[in-house]
Amino acid sequence: MSRLLPKLSQYFRPRLIDAMRDYNKARFSTDITAGITVGVIALPLAIAFAIASGAKPEAGIFTAIIAGFIISALGGSRVQIGGPTGAFIVIVYGIIMQYGYANLLICTMMAGVMLVLMGALRMGNLIKFFPRPLIIGFTSGIAVLIILSQVKEFFGLQIETMPAEFSHKLQAIYHAANTVDFLTLLLAATSALFIWFYPKAWAQKLPSPIVALVLGTVVVALFNLPVETIGSRFGGIPQGLPTFDPPEFTFATLRHLFAPAMTIALLGAIESLLSAAVADGMIDDKHDPNQELIAQGIANIVTPFFGGLPATGAIARTATNVRSGATSPVSGIVHALTLLVIVLIAAPLAVYIPLATLSAILLIVAINMGEWEGFRTLHKYPKSDSAVLVVTFLLTVIFDLTVAVEVGMFIAILFFIKRITDLTHVSVAEESPQADDSEATLMRKGVPPGVMVYRVFGALFFGAADKLETILAETHTEPEVLILKMNEVISMDASALHTLEHLLGKLRKHGKHLILCGPHTQPYFLMHQAGFFDRIGVENVTANLDDALIRAKALLK
Repeated sequence: MSRLLPKLSQYFRPRLIDAMRDYNKARFSTDITAGITVGVIALPLAIAFAIASGAKPEAGIFTAIIAGFIISALGGSRVQIGGPTGAFIVIVYGIIMQYGYANLLICTMMAGVMLVLMGALRMGNLIKFFPRPLIIGFTSGIAVLIILSQVKEFFGLQIETMPAEFSHKLQAIYHAANTVDFLTLLLAATSALFIWFYPKAWAQKLPSPIVALVLGTVVVALFNLPVETIGSRFGGIPQGLPTFDPPEFTFATLRHLFAPAMTIALLGAIESLLSAAVADGMIDDKHDPNQELIAQGIANIVTPFFGGLPATGAIARTATNVRSGATSPVSGIVHALTLLVIVLIAAPLAVYIPLATLSAILLIVAINMGEWEGFRTLHKYPKSDSAVLVVTFLLTVIFDLTVAVEVGMFIAILFFIKRITDLTHVSVAEESPQADDSEATLMRKGVPPGVMVYRVFGALFFGAADKLETILAETHTEPEVLILKMNEVISMDASALHTLEHLLGKLRKHGKHLILCGPHTQPYFLMHQAGFFDRIGVENVTANLDDALIRAKALLK
């Protein structure tokens, strides 16, 4: 056991442990202040996210409490705040509409297992390979869908159930356009304008969402306004601790839930690590991405047992946590405990909370969530990046996030392959404008008749391997000896090696020779491991051009 613990600590080391080493009363005091501040902000957001997702308001609060506690206690970031987020609204709503709430809980647990595996397999750093235009595209697409989903509550439209699909949403809104409730619209619009123009100087001590929520609730309660509230739709929020209620499932349904579970895991991983990276920049720190994924996974495994929603790192709440002075995961734990205390004490007051004010809060969240600057500067991007951004955005809005990410990544990969291929060149060395003076002089003085030197530059992989075919077309009658300068080939794959073997075979078929000059580290080990050096002959692999020319002269004798 004593031997196992040090190995286990390499894979599971929460930042809370490191933060406690030099912890003191001053830091504890600022962490408590930050935690309470974020907890108050998280309350209206958790309720709004749950209702917009098609769940009961307490599901969002319990998620913020349980997942928020676990992510802070076990996570790889010092200041990350976890809980339900706006990015999940569209996904969760679609899953509930198609599979039901019970299967959403199963999807969340499956996603949690996937996240734990991703962290255990050290896949946290792979998230950085998602191109920025892809992230801008689906983030902005989700923001548009959130705005669209709140039209019903914002305008008080008489729509029994808002459809999950984009086109059906538009149809439902169109057919209900004449049912606008002007009192609801007035309350929602006033709340949105209040939040939008709320003085930033006050936001540090009195966050705008909670002020808008309190004011909207007081107005509805005092004047007994006939608008829909949490009490009229849900009967209020239970006052007490969340109850342990394991979801029921059958193995037959798991295969149908794999795709939505993967979507939750993928989005959760991307958003949590993006949030942690933003926090790193604010506090000059470095989070552990794999530990963060493990914590996110555990949170999403545990939360469904209490009826909770998918959870991930919340960028806005994490930023607020930092600006409030947070120094350790203790602030995130305090944030969760603050929400718990509020539920235990003030839950009965939630019956007066107007859904119009919650929709206004979500509207502002969605507007701030969308990265609209990316669209305004679209003309400044390379066309390939612009295409990835626009396609991902449209597919997210019209279809769903899974299709958008899959297609967006496919397009991004194709453009990346083309870009790298364009950077790979195969040219006659003495005609290369990039040849240095010593090489050019050597080429003029030392290359005997019947010998040709080609310079290969860049990455030789399946997308660029055909460029070696240009050499094959020139080897029917000459040269007698072909030298490939490979010191500038930084990478090589099996496709390029196959083409190289084809080139060697064709040269030998015509009684000619191939010499490799100065192969780089990765190509060298690939060719050595594949046994290519045995086929070409180690004497025909030289360290530099001088040795290659000496070997060429020997072959011509």
